[in-house]
Amino acid sequence: MFWPFNRFRNPAAPRGTIEAIYGMIVAQAREPAFYADLGVRDTVNGRFDLLILHLWLVLRRMQRLDGGSALSQALFDHFCADMDDNLREMGVGDLTVPKRMQAFGEAFYGRSAAYDLAFAGSDEDMAQALSRNVFNGESMDSARRLAAYVRKAGDSLDAADAETLRKGNWRFPAPAAMLPGEVS
Repeated sequence: MFWPFNRFRNPAAPRGTIEAIYGMIVAQAREPAFYADLGVRDTVNGRFDLLILHLWLVLRRMQRLDGGSALSQALFDHFCADMDDNLREMGVGDLTVPKRMQAFGEAFYGRSAAYDLAFAGSDEDMAQALSRNVFNGESMDSARRLAAYVRKAGDSLDAADAETLRKGNWRFPAPAAMLPGEVS
């Protein structure tokens, strides 16, 4: 379990590596194909949902590495620091930031639990979880395409060796490959 907002220095997870991995997650969550082709709403909430989804995918895999819990914790800490910084840049007051951070944490943990359960199940289970969390219970076709992407991304991360993961030398699959004709 991740201890939220724990900003200790972690020698097992060099800061530059964590920043690079987090940068990959953010860049993938901002990939235009999710919004233009897969039907994710291009809103603050839609982007946040995809950020959490990609963070979950990476953390899910890293936790199974030998020594991966330290790397996972450092990545989660970086996410929390980024969310805190973004709130402050948007002008959210010091008294409101902790409440918003708590809401972010609840969103992360709730979605992570739903995605863990769904990923262990069928593709339809994953589509249902994504429909609820990303598409507000709507657009099962889009949720199925996103579920196919999630499965492909999870399989790709599972296939990567430990050193590749620790150094952040992998790539997420292209979401454009999950267009309507691609999903059965």
